Amino acid sequence: MSDTPIVTRFAPSPTGALHIGSARTALFNWLYARGRGGKFLLRIEDTDRARSTPQNTQKILDGLTWLGLDWDGDPISQADQADRHVAVAHQMLADGTAFKCFSTPEDIEAFREKARAEKTSTLFRSPWRDVPETDHPDAPFTIRVKAPRDGSTTLHDEVQGDVTWANAQLDDMIILRSDGTPVYMLAVVVDDHDMGVTHVIRGDDHLANAFRQNMIYEAMGWNKPVLAHVPLIFGPDGKKLSKRHGATGAAEYQAMGYPAAGMRNYLARLGWSHADDEFFTDDQAKDWFDLAGIGKSPARFDFKKLDNICGQHIAASDDAALLQEIDAFLHATDATPLSALQRDGLLAAMYCLKERAKTLPDLIEKAHFILTSRPIDPDEKAAKNLDDVHIGILSELTPQLQNASWDRDTLEGAVSAVATANDTKLGKLAGPLRAVLAGRAVSPSVFDMMLVLGRDETLLRLKDATG
Repeated sequence: MSDTPIVTRFAPSPTGALHIGSARTALFNWLYARGRGGKFLLRIEDTDRARSTPQNTQKILDGLTWLGLDWDGDPISQADQADRHVAVAHQMLADGTAFKCFSTPEDIEAFREKARAEKTSTLFRSPWRDVPETDHPDAPFTIRVKAPRDGSTTLHDEVQGDVTWANAQLDDMIILRSDGTPVYMLAVVVDDHDMGVTHVIRGDDHLANAFRQNMIYEAMGWNKPVLAHVPLIFGPDGKKLSKRHGATGAAEYQAMGYPAAGMRNYLARLGWSHADDEFFTDDQAKDWFDLAGIGKSPARFDFKKLDNICGQHIAASDDAALLQEIDAFLHATDATPLSALQRDGLLAAMYCLKERAKTLPDLIEKAHFILTSRPIDPDEKAAKNLDDVHIGILSELTPQLQNASWDRDTLEGAVSAVATANDTKLGKLAGPLRAVLAGRAVSPSVFDMMLVLGRDETLLRLKDATG
């Protein structure tokens, strides 16, 4: 298979929003394919018509798009391939690798009740497996695969190693229901084969399915894909990640304002490693990602690490790209879009906003001074810094700034001189200046704010506060 172009797939069921664990599975498939010049395909496993909805499909597409995981070609609907799945079931029947079973649900339940009473295996063995066609009744039937009865099956997994399963534990799995519809286990194998999938990278909760699906590959004589079953994501308490741990959906992380590049980086490191590297770019991830780097133990989701990685990505982002991501975040959360003036101001201020912001809301809060407009209304904490004494000192500062050169050294000198003249320190004036310029107790440096706002706006805000 080494000369075959790499083809991976992500195959979610549209029964809900895109789970963060599923997003990581998609990311691993995307990285593996993109790093090797291969294809990353998307298949929507929508055979459960009662639970699969177009709205949920769109949520999955939106989540992947936000994360920047582009797929090749159009998404494939599993339900649309049903005729092909049925044809394969009948091919197996014709080849003798599958058989018609006339056992009713009541027959199967009666067998299992008897097995439970006798404390024997409840694995159903169909009495119709070797009954000749001439002895078949004119009645509804299912089609079942003929499972091996003796020995064992060993599958090699790139993450789990060699995994062995006793064939006695494999049932004669139904592949076509009595109403003529194919089952999921058959559909997955047929679709993977027809799509040319070379590597199946998925959660290790599918490991048992691999042995049942292997029976179809064997029956059809098809090439088998490389398997890589990835451990699930746990919460900090070592239990499977769920809503009790916090957000579980990709859309929730988008709404919290985590940058997509930071999420990709963090999710890639969640269960996979490359030496001691924690922070890396997409190009590095594509170059480095391999199946051997995936650990066998479940990874634990850690919000502090996520914040740290995302903060590094914000700091390293191109200013214009970061502004676009802020626009997309505001749109996704139904917030008021930025005006042209605000966008210009934000772009000019980006150099003093990116450091130490963990999320886009962090950055937007730091940018309050440029996004707000006069008159500035200080919040409760900032207002405490505006007592009569400090307002008096700021009124002395205003004329000193009227004709000052508008550069950092000159501004620092002017503020320092006024502080000294009033027997205080420059740092003591930072709080009052933040209140006047930003209306916040926490903001970028007062001198950065002055430089970004410019002389006229800075003086107007000082005048508003000092009268």
